[in-house]
Amino acid sequence: MSLAHDSRITVRPAALAQRPARIWPEINHPAAWIVAVILLIMPLIANGFFLIEIFASTLILGTMALSLMFLAGYGGMVSLMQLTIAGFSAYMVAVFGVSGNANISLGWPWWLAVPMALALATAFGTLGGALAVRTEGIYTIMITLAIGAAFYYFTNQNWAIFNGHTGINTVATPHFWGVNWRADIPFYYIVLAVAALCYFAVEYLSRAPFGLALQGVRDNPRRMAALGFNVNAHRVAAYAFASFIAALAGVLQVWNYRQISPGSVSVGACIDVLIIAVVGGITRPIGPFIGALIFVLLRTFALDFLVRIGLDGNRFRFLIGLGFLAIVFWSSDGVIGLWQRWRQSRRPAANRPGGGHGHG
Repeated sequence: MSLAHDSRITVRPAALAQRPARIWPEINHPAAWIVAVILLIMPLIANGFFLIEIFASTLILGTMALSLMFLAGYGGMVSLMQLTIAGFSAYMVAVFGVSGNANISLGWPWWLAVPMALALATAFGTLGGALAVRTEGIYTIMITLAIGAAFYYFTNQNWAIFNGHTGINTVATPHFWGVNWRADIPFYYIVLAVAALCYFAVEYLSRAPFGLALQGVRDNPRRMAALGFNVNAHRVAAYAFASFIAALAGVLQVWNYRQISPGSVSVGACIDVLIIAVVGGITRPIGPFIGALIFVLLRTFALDFLVRIGLDGNRFRFLIGLGFLAIVFWSSDGVIGLWQRWRQSRRPAANRPGGGHGHG
C-alpha cells in the first residue's frame, strides 16, 4: 500500500463529514430514480406470480448475496456460509414461532420470535467469522464451506429441533393492524423495504470510517496493524454486520415459502449465493441484486423451457454455469464490469482515461 493510499484511509472520513451529500452518489443518477419508481409501482404492473416469484425472490436472494458482497468486496473475505446464516435464522423463526409442527415450535408471537432469530443468527455468523478470520484465502473459503456443510447435515439428521429431512412446515406469517402481511402486495413492500435498508446501510458503511478501515485491512493488513488498527476486530465486526443482513434475508425467506427444510441450506445452495454475487459484481452493492435477477430468471424460465423440450429440469444449473463462466471470462467484476466497459467504449476518445492530446 502506498503512502498516498494510507492518507486516503485516514483523511477521507473527515472530508466526508464536510460533504455528506456524497455518501450515496449513486442516488443522483437518473437511472437510480427510474429503477426506484419502477420498484415502487411494481404491484400495479405485475401479477402475483411475477411480484413474488420473480421480484420478491430476487430481492431476498440479492440481500443474501449482498452480505457476501460486503465481506468479499470491502473486506477481501469470501464466505460460503451466508446462506447457512440465513437458513439458521429461518429455522429459528420456525422453532420459536408458530408452525404446523406444534411438537417442535414454541408458539411465540412473531414480534418475539423474529428478534430472537436475528440475534441468534447474528451470533452464529459472528462466531463462524471469528473462526474464519484466523485464516486467509482458500482456507477461509474451506472453513466457511465446512460450517455450511456441517449445518446442512445436522439439520438433516436432527429430529428433536429441526424435524430432520422433513423440515418445518406451515410457518405462521405476521398479521397485525388488520393486514395479512404475507399477502402478495404487503409482503412485496416488506421485502423491498428491507432490501433497500440493507443496500443503503452497506453503501453508507463503505464510506464511513469503519468501512474505509476495513478496505485498508483488505488491501494491506500489516500496514493497518502498524497504524494501530485491530485487524481481526474489524474483520469479525464485518462478519457480524454481514450476518445480520443474511439473517434478515432468512426471515423473509421463511415467510415467503412458509417452510424451511435442509434442502434450503444445502451446499449447492450456498454456492449459488457466491455465483449470484460474482455474476452481478462484488465491487458495488447493486451487483448482488443484478446477479440475483439473472439467477431467478434462469431458474424460473430455463427450468420450464428444458422441461418443455423433454430435458431434465435440473439442467438449468448447467445453463447458469455457462453464463457464470462467460461473464467471468469477459469481466472480472461481473455484469457491472461489462456495463462499465461498454460505457467506456462509447465515450469520445478525448474523454477516456488517457485520451485526449498526447504530449509532444
